[in-house]
Amino acid sequence: MFIHKNSIMKAVYSKTFSVPVTGILLFILAFLLIQPAAQSQVVNETAKKKVSIGFGLFTDIMQKVPSGVKTRTINQGVKVFVLYNLPFGKSPFGFSIGLGLSAHNIYGNFLVNKTGDTTKLVKIPDSVSFKRSKMTVVYLEVPLQFYLKTEGKFQVALGFKAGFMIGSHTKYVGDGGIKTNSYESYSTSKIRIKNVGIPNLQQFAYGPTFRIGYKWISADCYYMLSTLFTKNHGPDMYPISVGLVLMPF
Repeated sequence: MFIHKNSIMKAVYSKTFSVPVTGILLFILAFLLIQPAAQSQVVNETAKKKVSIGFGLFTDIMQKVPSGVKTRTINQGVKVFVLYNLPFGKSPFGFSIGLGLSAHNIYGNFLVNKTGDTTKLVKIPDSVSFKRSKMTVVYLEVPLQFYLKTEGKFQVALGFKAGFMIGSHTKYVGDGGIKTNSYESYSTSKIRIKNVGIPNLQQFAYGPTFRIGYKWISADCYYMLSTLFTKNHGPDMYPISVGLVLMPF
């Protein structure tokens, strides 16, 4: 039996009606990839060069993780975005502005626990066997960048992006018999818990970006200058995201 102290119905709702974030992003990606192909006969080459569609996979390297808590080496995340490119005349330089979605997944040996007005990451006891414990934060983002694209199809982009947090959840799969201030599980069998809404997350995230690549594949990096949680109400942790970006259009 699972008892959520804040709201029993909230736990039931999150299991029944929540849609996997990765599924949403992949659906958006498929739509974005199909549309240009369907309209390829009516869109001229000049217009195509002004719009770039991208899909990225990355890992979050977590900084300032609370003592005793360990996060995975690979914290896989996913993002999709569309950029509108404004070249500087006939030079290889230009400026881009766009819109995107990103989902950051942080896996580790912790549970998210709210005590009073503070959110903490509580270490799962070593005696507890678990398959997965993670927190996910999703942002709607506006990326800005200055880029260089050579005739040899080499490209470099330096920019900045700001994001607005539009969703978050935690998920735990493992042994029962766990108790925190946020919830209790009296079950001694394996349990699966998903709660929507992580307390005290920052509404806004921002930081510089860098991308370098050849043709349609690039390596990119994002350094989040803001922390995941609000000051004095959660850990001062933040990610450095490193990954690959595919831009076939």
